[in-house]
Amino acid sequence: MAIRVLVVDDHAVVRSGLRLLLDAEDDIEAVGEAGNMQDAVLRARSLKPDVVLMDVVMPGASGIEATPAVLKEAPEAKVLVLSMQDDPSYVREAFAAGASGYVLKEAADEEVVGAVREVAAGGMYVHPTLGARMVAADAEERSRAEADPLTEREREVLRLLARGHTNQEIAKSLFLSVRTVETHRAHVMQKLRLSTRAELVRYAMKQGLLADDTDAR
Repeated sequence: MAIRVLVVDDHAVVRSGLRLLLDAEDDIEAVGEAGNMQDAVLRARSLKPDVVLMDVVMPGASGIEATPAVLKEAPEAKVLVLSMQDDPSYVREAFAAGASGYVLKEAADEEVVGAVREVAAGGMYVHPTLGARMVAADAEERSRAEADPLTEREREVLRLLARGHTNQEIAKSLFLSVRTVETHRAHVMQKLRLSTRAELVRYAMKQGLLADDTDAR
């Protein structure tokens, strides 16, 4: 029986290309498309795909945020995230949300197809180079955590907050929802025991997070 794939991407031309790629394989069939989280949930509910090929950046909610909602409607499905983001933090967030694989949009066609087969069979997939970067990043984060209680994503939110960006601007920059940014911001303030933006800026300067910011000089 062919692997049934739901293609989720907000660009129609990308969806068409992926369908052509998948349908060219004897053991894979693209059974549907969706361009946003709401459509993805509806298609997952009606089609019950084996694999959901999920884009990260979409209008409304990101693919990572859509993953739990899709899996709720199709619990037997496997989510394979397709992203332009090669930052290990995105990979960790995707897997934490329930994804089974993470492949870059720049990957060769055969890698995408192989990743679909891997997750459909119950495995996990991350590009080897990206996987190695994750291991290195995890080691660095463990070392840094001894001196800094913030996660990598919280530090990035802190840096942008200290530069004067709004929650909305940060959400757009990091491909997150405003609510997620607000949660990160609350965690930063709580962990560092800060209560004002001025204190936050002073901490960021002390940590060297604004060293490359020409606006802060």
